[in-house]
Amino acid sequence: MDGAELYSRVCAGELEGVVSKIADSPYGGVRGNYWVKTTCAHRETLAIAGFKIKDNRFDGIFVGRQNGDKLVYAGKVEHGFEDAVVAELQQRLKKLVGKTQPFAKRIPNSGIWVEPRLAAEVEYRAKSANGHLRHPSFKGLREDL
Repeated sequence: MDGAELYSRVCAGELEGVVSKIADSPYGGVRGNYWVKTTCAHRETLAIAGFKIKDNRFDGIFVGRQNGDKLVYAGKVEHGFEDAVVAELQQRLKKLVGKTQPFAKRIPNSGIWVEPRLAAEVEYRAKSANGHLRHPSFKGLREDL
């Protein structure tokens, strides 16, 4: 199997990526300048269940995926937000604020919980064993849903 096929299979398996080295470079027993980490980028549309304010600043959104009629926690997205997007997003989320956490199983995070009516497109590197996103980044709202 060549490197391109291996990378394709790794990404299809929702793994984080591969570490490889230049084929004709020396192997010194440790990772060096000849090694390259190539990560996979996966995307998923997830419901926004809440947001976090820390030190009077926007600190990300809590997202979940639907499993039947239940919303299952998928992670907190802290990266990928531009200032203009944050202002609009906060304005829209404040109109949806609810009193209780919308996840089927409560999570130990203090957030401002909302009715999960908005959907976010999120890019991530991999999922943990419990389905939480690793290295998630906000790519935008899914206005078409």
